[in-house]
Amino acid sequence: MYNLDGRVALVTGGAIGIGRRIATRLAEEGCDVAILDVDAAGAEETAHRVEALGRRAVALTTDVGDYASVLAAVETVRGALGAIDIASSNAAIVGVGKVVDLDIAQWQRVFRINTDGVLHIAKAVLPAMMERRAGRIINTASWFGKIGKPNYAAYSASKAAVIGFTQALAAEVAALGVTVNAVCPGTIVGTKMREDADRMSREQGLLTAKERESQIPVGRVGEPDDIARVVAFLASDESAYMTGQAINVTGGLWMN
Repeated sequence: MYNLDGRVALVTGGAIGIGRRIATRLAEEGCDVAILDVDAAGAEETAHRVEALGRRAVALTTDVGDYASVLAAVETVRGALGAIDIASSNAAIVGVGKVVDLDIAQWQRVFRINTDGVLHIAKAVLPAMMERRAGRIINTASWFGKIGKPNYAAYSASKAAVIGFTQALAAEVAALGVTVNAVCPGTIVGTKMREDADRMSREQGLLTAKERESQIPVGRVGEPDDIARVVAFLASDESAYMTGQAINVTGGLWMN
């Protein structure tokens, strides 16, 4: 549909869930794909699925919170697949709990992955994209980054930071042929993060995702494919005049 044949995509958090579906959707569009994740076995499984679609793949055990780890992975990707055209920063973790009970170390872990990880990927891929005057950076934020949700302070703050970073970087590199956008998922099921969030919610007497389904205007929770469709669009030339956007994919749950 989007004619991405021969382009190279890098996807963080690609071992499972949304990241895996982003990787396979980009492969369906013609991309060779690098999957970066701390889950080595999951990343390998995603790579096998990409290869089954007829595209090249590489799976790399990478901690996006560690800049040296990211730099090493990016160099390996370039050697294995070529210049990186698309970078999808999707790796994230979640924490649930009231601020008064929030462990400072947990706050720092959430920011290390969710926010620092986005910075690390951007810094690693940008110089070559700027030199070639072409590239797509797509960050996974959240609708929780647009409205602070009770019991999700660390996650909401980290994703708000991703949106602000996306807009600032987009303005910096817009004239250099690189677009930077964010996708903001709503209530998405079928992911490890959702399992973790639902488990923590039950432990604290809060509603799970399925129990909040009736609040969603379109009448259903989201699936990883709902996010992957938007990422594929943002990766394509069809979105060439869009940058600095934080696109809601929430089934109408959030409309701003």
